[in-house]
Amino acid sequence: MKCPFCGHLETQVVETRESDENDVIRRRRRCGSCDQRFTTYERAEVALPQVVKKDGSRTEFDTTKIRASMELALRKRPVSIEQIDSAVQRIEHKLLASGMREIATAKLGELVMRELKKLDKVAYVRFASVYRSFEDVDEFRQLIRDI
Repeated sequence: MKCPFCGHLETQVVETRESDENDVIRRRRRCGSCDQRFTTYERAEVALPQVVKKDGSRTEFDTTKIRASMELALRKRPVSIEQIDSAVQRIEHKLLASGMREIATAKLGELVMRELKKLDKVAYVRFASVYRSFEDVDEFRQLIRDI
């Protein structure tokens, strides 16, 4: 770690502490050249990918939008909030594990549809009917047959 005072490249860790939540490590360091002490913080960098819309514009991933879409499809269906929360967490986990920096709305919609299919077939059909914007009734029938 480079010393912020003199720029020397060799520093020594004098003390290490974890935060109460164990999500940040605080390190006290001492410069081997100028003997100054300074603090560094180490934390995991977790970033969800940017969402690329059909028109090419980009926006931040928004969990509330995913949840709202799922809740709309699941309206008046026998699915608990805990099940919805778990599905949203699985989607987020897949995105984080993928390491992608960007995701197209089409791929994101497919992830949502996969989770809805596991939760409730009617909600899956509701979401798919809007998301896939079917051109004719035969495409819609095919989706229902696939279930």
